[in-house]
Amino acid sequence: METTPKHFKLTRIFYSPSEPRLRAGWRLLVHFFIMLIIMIIAGFCLVLISFRDFSQNWFLLFAELIAFIGITVSVYLARRVLDHRPFSSLGLTFSREAFFDLLFGISLAGLVMGLVYMVEGSFGWLTFQGFSWEFIPLSSVISSIFMMLILFILVGWTEELLCRGYLLQNLADGLSLTWGVCISSGIFAVLHLANPNISWNAVVGLVAAGFFLAFGYVRTRQLWLSIGLHIGWNFFEGSIFGFPVSGLNDPVLLIRQTVQGPKLLTGGAFGPEAGIIILPVLCLGAMAMYFYTQKRYSKIPNQKTLKVEPD
Repeated sequence: METTPKHFKLTRIFYSPSEPRLRAGWRLLVHFFIMLIIMIIAGFCLVLISFRDFSQNWFLLFAELIAFIGITVSVYLARRVLDHRPFSSLGLTFSREAFFDLLFGISLAGLVMGLVYMVEGSFGWLTFQGFSWEFIPLSSVISSIFMMLILFILVGWTEELLCRGYLLQNLADGLSLTWGVCISSGIFAVLHLANPNISWNAVVGLVAAGFFLAFGYVRTRQLWLSIGLHIGWNFFEGSIFGFPVSGLNDPVLLIRQTVQGPKLLTGGAFGPEAGIIILPVLCLGAMAMYFYTQKRYSKIPNQKTLKVEPD
């Protein structure tokens, strides 16, 4: 009489009580190992066919291609095999709205970075040195910026698919949407701990950026707005306005400038994410997203559904 309840409780540690699949935590763990294996295999194969010296641009593109393959394939497999859901259910439905979400996200990020540049310039915290075509051939500037745009498209896709896609949504299944946003934003910051010039204020700024990017998903239940924000953020921050991108410097920038303002305010060598300046700018960006998504958000079913039993 006592063995059945014990056995039942033991299985519930691993399996969801609502449907025949692993609980969210186990799904995330299995996905991590799948992703790790695929990235190792992809990296090994790409190294075999690419034995040569790389410029910084090509090295970054090469490394991001490995991440793109590992994360995309592993998330696809995990979503289909472990989650028993279609890949598009992560918020990847192709539609007219998806196009406008991408466009709005990229444009909003450009405005946000432009505002940061204007504020720092008006306070004398940066010095404009010139445009890149004044120092190197215009063809080199165009080709380098185009290559960085491709790189940032890959970065925006992979990091959003992982953080606001698979991680956030499985954590929301297992805990709640609030916890999913908080934990995935923390993991997003942790993923950048190996970046140059990392500091405690950079980590705080990255967590805030994680919340900002997650807000796009929460308001639309699609990833396109977050992906557009991420692509535009990196591209305008680095390639256009000449700031470091999370501690990394683009080799060729449209605008050449140096930041000499207070590190706590500007972020210094890590970039605006590590400065206090980014917090009010993120708030303004979130307000713009709020009004852009207002009609759609009101139509999202079960926005505040309380789960009786977590997955």
